[in-house]
Amino acid sequence: MVKICCIGAGYVGGPTMAVIALKCPSIEVVVVDISATRIAAWNSDQLPIYEPGLDDVVKQCRGRNLFFSTDVEKHVCEADIIFVSVNTPTKTRGLGAGKAADLTYWESAARMIADVSKSDKIVVEKSTVPVKTAEAIEKILTHNSKGISYQILSNPEFLAEGTAIQDLFNPDRVLIGGRETPEGRKAVQALKEVYANWVPEDRIITTNLWSAELSKLAANAILAQRISSVNAISALCEATGANVSEVAYAVGKDSRIGPKFLNASVGFGGSCFQKDILNLVYICECNGLPEVATYWKQVIKINDYQKSRFVNRVVSSMFNTVSGKKIAVLGFAFKKDTGDTRETPAIDVCKGLLGDKAKISIYDPQVSADQIRRDLAMNKFDWDHPIHLQPTSPTAVKEVTVTWDAYEATKGAHGVCILTEWDEFKRLDYAKIYENMQKPAFIFDGRNVVNPEKLREIGFIVYSIGKPLDQWLKDMPAVV
Repeated sequence: MVKICCIGAGYVGGPTMAVIALKCPSIEVVVVDISATRIAAWNSDQLPIYEPGLDDVVKQCRGRNLFFSTDVEKHVCEADIIFVSVNTPTKTRGLGAGKAADLTYWESAARMIADVSKSDKIVVEKSTVPVKTAEAIEKILTHNSKGISYQILSNPEFLAEGTAIQDLFNPDRVLIGGRETPEGRKAVQALKEVYANWVPEDRIITTNLWSAELSKLAANAILAQRISSVNAISALCEATGANVSEVAYAVGKDSRIGPKFLNASVGFGGSCFQKDILNLVYICECNGLPEVATYWKQVIKINDYQKSRFVNRVVSSMFNTVSGKKIAVLGFAFKKDTGDTRETPAIDVCKGLLGDKAKISIYDPQVSADQIRRDLAMNKFDWDHPIHLQPTSPTAVKEVTVTWDAYEATKGAHGVCILTEWDEFKRLDYAKIYENMQKPAFIFDGRNVVNPEKLREIGFIVYSIGKPLDQWLKDMPAVV
């Protein structure tokens, strides 16, 4: 029986291993993590992450051929294939601070594998890592090998949160990179056979190690670039009276471009896009390619511009001050159908409004009050460290309240900011919300989920990203 062990029970490790266990009943899959609370959650009815369909998959396999454990060394020692999906945060100090990936957790995982292994292993990079990480890991393992042979593979994940289970069941492609040696090819074949249980052979792509590592960074950079491109156009649409939805629809009809990732918004978030681009920038700089680095930096620059533009629009519309005013924030997760708040644009928008002394009331159907407070109190990049290394009791931000109801959040508010495109926000009773708000009542739609015309009929002053501006907003231009 093939035994698989995955180090790291997070957004990547948990769902990926659950699906492998479901599709490969003859393989024993153990997910290990040093966080006892996280493993306890995986073994409970309340899983630590929210992902549509994940509950069913875990319940079908848990206790049969899928196990969650804190006994890291035992299971690593017994495994044939070890997936490593630990955090790779952006460095906050030292060489490459603010750009380079911090491989501390990766290196300690590799050293632990070398310490406890008594048989040959295939070690698979699953977390997003900078190009040439495999080489570093290989060196650590071979210098500590005690006669044991290790093969390093790169098998980047291309999951989108909110659709992760579907993405795993029916992936566009599975990418496996390995050494171009007989042993390397054998290891690639072993991993390929695992996926071949449910993925058609023509969708399993094999490459060299560096191509696999770089493909992941490149894919995320190009997706983020599309979002920044349409967001840049959205600013021009507001200035000229064009409608970004109409422009994006017309552009997306071109079969070479396609319609995906062309929704203008308050900005992209999530754990990978910014981190991977910063990483790409650093790798380019280290390889003497400053022009390429500058090109990719612009993608993040436009994203930051879009968030500050949104905050400026809110403040300028309300007579240039939000001091002491209640602003409702609907949605805190970085996108719908996930409870994930990593790098969510809502953090920067809330911090911008708090900087102008607003009072904020937040509602999100999947994000806990504790998580929101932690996010607003954290420094940049802190979120990407294991939870037990994060600040434990987040300093309460006095001006922020978290509610469990959209109507409660908006009661008595001067303005409403929609920052996540949850479907339920399309179905709210906006007439009821309008009645309970201060007048003039503002809606700032950062995700283009509401119909501006209908809301204007109710009486709202509406700002929708990239849509023709209300007369009111034209009279109160936002200074950037």
